[in-house]
Amino acid sequence: MKGTSLALLIIGGLFLIFGFWGCNAYNGFVSGDQGVKKAWSNVETNYQRRSDLYGSVIKTVEASANFEKSTLQSVVAARAAATQIKIDINDPASLQAYQQAQANLQGSFSRLIASFEQYPDLKTTKAFQDFQTQIEGTENRINVARQDYNKAVEDFNLRVKRFPGNIMAGLFNFTEKAYYEADKGSEKAPDIKFNIQ
Repeated sequence: MKGTSLALLIIGGLFLIFGFWGCNAYNGFVSGDQGVKKAWSNVETNYQRRSDLYGSVIKTVEASANFEKSTLQSVVAARAAATQIKIDINDPASLQAYQQAQANLQGSFSRLIASFEQYPDLKTTKAFQDFQTQIEGTENRINVARQDYNKAVEDFNLRVKRFPGNIMAGLFNFTEKAYYEADKGSEKAPDIKFNIQ
């Protein structure tokens, strides 16, 4: 009788330990998942700030009646496309599509900025000067937010992949999240040529 009671106590204790461990593991996955979502929300917030700033400078440029309309239209189209993409951070393909849309927006806007050399009056407006300062700060914020997102993803993915957490992750259907990756070709140093005579 005493042996049976002791065995039942040991089994009951083991169930309590595993139950506590399972609850703790599950709560850790939920916290990690929410941390990734929050970090991604910060990335989106900073991209929205960039889009809003681009909208402001587009209005400034539109006020310049003789400005090259095709360059401006490409920025407007790229901005519209970038704001239409729906992201699911659990789907690497949608994250990739979002990254591509943002890269297209940034590229078309860079071409717009480069064309300002032909319009010295536009470059000297207060609105444009303010924009240049704000966009530099926004690009820095975007970079920090992407780094924070990747750190949250790393923490979550390590929790999902490490033993014994990987067992609980499989039981509760928690899977790895996709990292925010650099744009294709950005690993190559730009070829800068100065036309000095």
